[in-house]
Amino acid sequence: MNWLSDITPPGIKKMFKQDDNQEALWTRCPSCEQMTFNRDLEHEQMVCPNCGHHHQITPVMRLFHLLGEDWERIELPETPDDPLKFKDTKPYSARLKDYRKRTGERDALVVGKGKIGDRGAVVAVQNFKFMGGSMGTAIGEGLLTAADEAVKSRSALIVVTASGGARMQEGILSLMQMPRSTIAVQKVREAGLPYIVILTNPTTGGVTASYAMLGDIHIAEPGALIGFAGPRVIEQTIREKLPEDFQRAEYLLDKGMIDRVTDRRELARELSEILSVLMPPPEIEVPVAANDEASTVAGEDGPLDDTLPKAAE
Repeated sequence: MNWLSDITPPGIKKMFKQDDNQEALWTRCPSCEQMTFNRDLEHEQMVCPNCGHHHQITPVMRLFHLLGEDWERIELPETPDDPLKFKDTKPYSARLKDYRKRTGERDALVVGKGKIGDRGAVVAVQNFKFMGGSMGTAIGEGLLTAADEAVKSRSALIVVTASGGARMQEGILSLMQMPRSTIAVQKVREAGLPYIVILTNPTTGGVTASYAMLGDIHIAEPGALIGFAGPRVIEQTIREKLPEDFQRAEYLLDKGMIDRVTDRRELARELSEILSVLMPPPEIEVPVAANDEASTVAGEDGPLDDTLPKAAE
């Protein structure tokens, strides 16, 4: 009989509960099954000190560890809550209300700006705990806002992905965020600024098929699942057994699909080194070409969106 069975006093079981309860004191690693005191786990950026398993991390904690305590949140535009009046076992509007209460966020993307090393950076982080980090219109608007801010402040754009794919409750509107996110990336690229993607567990579906694989550099966390369809779906489709580490970060690195696999605790240092190569020192002002639309509109000539063809809007 497990010692956490029904005969265990409730006060003891409460200390080891594996859910979103803020009063839980310990966390069991799903990889090595060792118990870690939550305060120690947070000190390690939610990386298991015993086996190196990367637990999920909140967007705010992620931004703090990448940008430091002086990071600034970028407010994102609000989007319609339930444009299709979708309902499955419960209305989509009710699901949104529930997840907003659980996470304290309006949707699955949080954007912050600050510095990594001495280079400016705008960092957009997906929250897997908000409907599986699914991509809806809010994420599309958020990425466009992040791209505009990056161009305006002459900063790198860094996107941290964590998603099961497109949000089915928004139907075709969700799928349209794939080309819209591509426009966001193109804005940054035309301004001559770096676009870096950090792939975390999991990154799948329409997110992988769009902005997650458009980076100048792709860095993955150890063990992250990265792909379009999941391995079980692929196995059932082709009726063949896949390699054990198929679609994991290390496998993709070996096949040349990504550039690096980096421990979360080393990400800030590694990003600082990368940006020091890709961006000029802050004291050097880069001249703006007269025909560089993305750069011109980042100044006093008007909003960035004015440069886009009407069809692209």
